[in-house]
Amino acid sequence: MPVIQRRKTVTVRIGNVRVGSEAPVAVQSMTNTDTADVPATIQQVAALAAAGSELVRVTVNNDDAARAVPYIVEGLAKAGIHVPIIGDFHYNGHILLKKYPDCAKALAKYRINPGNVSIGRKDDDNFRTMIECAIENDKPVRIGVNWGSLDQALLTRLMDENSRRPDPLDARDVMMEAMCRSALDSAAAAEHYGLAHDKIIISGKVSGVRDLIDVYEMLASRCDYPLHLGLTEAGMGMKGIVASTAGLAPLLLKGIGDTIRVSLTPKPGGDRTEEVLTAQQILQSLGIRSFTPQVTACPGCGRTTSTFFQELAQQIQNYLRDSMPVWRQRYPGVEELKLAVMGCVVNGPGESKHANIGISLPGTFEEPKAPVYVDGRLLTTLRGDTIVEDFKRILNEYVETRYGSRSATEELVSAH
Repeated sequence: MPVIQRRKTVTVRIGNVRVGSEAPVAVQSMTNTDTADVPATIQQVAALAAAGSELVRVTVNNDDAARAVPYIVEGLAKAGIHVPIIGDFHYNGHILLKKYPDCAKALAKYRINPGNVSIGRKDDDNFRTMIECAIENDKPVRIGVNWGSLDQALLTRLMDENSRRPDPLDARDVMMEAMCRSALDSAAAAEHYGLAHDKIIISGKVSGVRDLIDVYEMLASRCDYPLHLGLTEAGMGMKGIVASTAGLAPLLLKGIGDTIRVSLTPKPGGDRTEEVLTAQQILQSLGIRSFTPQVTACPGCGRTTSTFFQELAQQIQNYLRDSMPVWRQRYPGVEELKLAVMGCVVNGPGESKHANIGISLPGTFEEPKAPVYVDGRLLTTLRGDTIVEDFKRILNEYVETRYGSRSATEELVSAH
């Protein structure tokens, strides 16, 4: 697979995570608990981190939330979870960071929205206060512009300037320019107040896919700050997943983007980790990073009237996800493993040969046998009621042999 040339950026350290072109594209997420509820927030952060979120953002919107942050970070550390916690500030961040210095110290990064602080008004004292807190505590910041809370003074000025042009631009183009200008002007202001160049990440979050692509291409051409990508509100379910993929993929394939979030709206009581898994799958599908073994499965047709191959594919996918927390530590490189679970003889053997391990299950009216291929060669043919367990055994043996600390060949040599 061709290597994607990343856009060159500075590297920003966020706790124990590096962000920028010299580091892998990082996956981040955000809690939806009441931050003041320390046990609930710790539990959700732990779940997000276990799913693979490398950065987790929490809302810090009031005194109770700010007071809770140090206890959340401390509780996570006691549980052996060291994922960097980012504070999301709007409107009153300058007050909370000064009033609760332990919160300012405990957070790994501050997220500042220029449109919701004093940038663009008669002074920028509130913004300056937050930057000074970042400098004092040696913390990076993300200057995160949102089109829903854009600096209205800047937008009005650009709209007025545009109206006086002999050939005015479309209002959408002016909005995109305002997004970029707000982010870059705010970053320049932060540096003017003393924040180091390598302490800044920027973003320009919108909800439209085409708008997302355009604004980030503009930002990428004008600066070397790392960029955080994502739709500001992706939506629910399939819509959110498709929109996020459609927006992020073209940018990532151009090497634009250093950290991403898929902002899915969960179902009531739904699993927040879905946004992490979706972000990982986008990166893995593009060949940018690998997180978990991939299962190729055919969609089914009239040749596969039995649902057995679908059930096996689901069971294997679940088994892989359940196994990965242990496998990731024990078997370096196992995330590159590729499996195929196919439903009939048409593409089954061919797809199976292209995978590390593949099984071709019998389709309708086919002989009741399931050939298993390992690294392109027929290993065995499974029959009967134990196909699932037999296939898992082959999978486990392969993982141990290929990705274990010592290969089967090394063990054989040492035994003699």
